[in-house]
Amino acid sequence: MAKVERETTVTEELLRDFLHDMLLIRRFEEKVEERFRAGDLPGFLHVAIGQEAVAVGVCRAMDDGDIFASTHRAHGHTLARGSDPRRVMAELYGKVEGVSHGYGGSMHLYDVERGNYGANAVIGGGLPAVTGAGLAFKMRGEPRVAVAFFGDGTTNIGTFHESLNLAQLWKTQTVFVCENNHWAESTPGWQHSPVWNDMSKRALAYDMKSLRVDGQDVEAVHDAALQALDHARSGRGPVFVDVTTYRMHGHYIGDPQVYRSKEDRQAAADNDPIPRLRARLGLSDEEFEAFDEEAHRVVDDALEFAQAGTDPKPEDALQNVYA
Repeated sequence: MAKVERETTVTEELLRDFLHDMLLIRRFEEKVEERFRAGDLPGFLHVAIGQEAVAVGVCRAMDDGDIFASTHRAHGHTLARGSDPRRVMAELYGKVEGVSHGYGGSMHLYDVERGNYGANAVIGGGLPAVTGAGLAFKMRGEPRVAVAFFGDGTTNIGTFHESLNLAQLWKTQTVFVCENNHWAESTPGWQHSPVWNDMSKRALAYDMKSLRVDGQDVEAVHDAALQALDHARSGRGPVFVDVTTYRMHGHYIGDPQVYRSKEDRQAAADNDPIPRLRARLGLSDEEFEAFDEEAHRVVDDALEFAQAGTDPKPEDALQNVYA
């Protein structure tokens, strides 16, 4: 396992872009949580508040031809990859204008034009797909990489081990990004994994290159992602990236979090990546408020667009059904 050393690979302008993206994701998820609690949005809702630096750091490092597969906590990855906030919001509202035309909702976001090959409500469901995509890129001689996002709980299931084994065996152009918030839904890391505090050790069994990085530092995440993507793109094999992060909210909106101490929740709040990046940039209150106001404006516009969107016809439910 290689620990990522801090290198100054980003400009202040790029760091400001990171802040823009992170604030957009934060305000977007706060808004959808508000509307979900008001009864406007159907189904379940999972937010990644506190984990924005992971999505932005990795997705900003990807090239145009790269693809990724996400999890049930997919809003951040989707927005960080450049999907239109209007269309993402419309998808959550089940509108025809949504990125998946209303078929997917929050847990099944797709935007193939942006390299988003699908959020997946099945734990670890995206790993076999990106292993296959990484193999296809290699066989075609294409300089592209397939990225999988997943949580620490995923490292205990069979598809995780099968995917890493085949990826390393076939030297696929794949990067595995473990968003290690130390909560497998509601089970603390120390209760579900003997290597919970260093998930990069999971890659040792497959002799796979691994990196470990602080997921609350967007610059460090970006550096690690660039290293991992370059390694995979060059044909030297897949990379496992253990990104330690904090989930500030529960597993889902409405989760009472009875399994979690007040101290743990406070620690997550204290490690918020947004104030950390603001301090890194040395922004004044006035400068930060300008970023925040822009994020609120984009989200309010997206909400208005979604609420005025087109409801699908009942017979549309029979489309895209294969049996």
